[in-house]
Amino acid sequence: MTYLTQRYQSANPFESQFGYSRAVRRGPFIFVSGTTAIDTETGVVAHPESAYDQARKIFSEIVNAVETLGGKRSDVMRVRMFVTADEDSGDVGRALKEAFHEVAPAATMILGVKFVRPEMKVEIEADAVVLWSV
Repeated sequence: MTYLTQRYQSANPFESQFGYSRAVRRGPFIFVSGTTAIDTETGVVAHPESAYDQARKIFSEIVNAVETLGGKRSDVMRVRMFVTADEDSGDVGRALKEAFHEVAPAATMILGVKFVRPEMKVEIEADAVVLWSV
């Protein structure tokens, strides 16, 4: 079986600078790239003092990418969360629970990372599987 590859590009400036897509779908699989809280209108990192607010914005962007490629929030099966400061892990976990509580995706959180901009506190990537009804 041959599957079409679909790509979703957002206005995030790093996508064009580094040559990647926000999300890619092939068949039932959607892969969402590491997503940060960059305001695509201004290029400024939103909520530079709050990992919780950054994570909420990121989860919203992830759901938008999945939906743009034909999936639903409930299709998200796995998230990987990268967090700069140990003390922000609870806030990022709380944002995950609020965004995906009943979905309960598989999740990994890695602490102590460094990003391309110092005001970035969180980066999150996700995988979704879209099942067609028969």
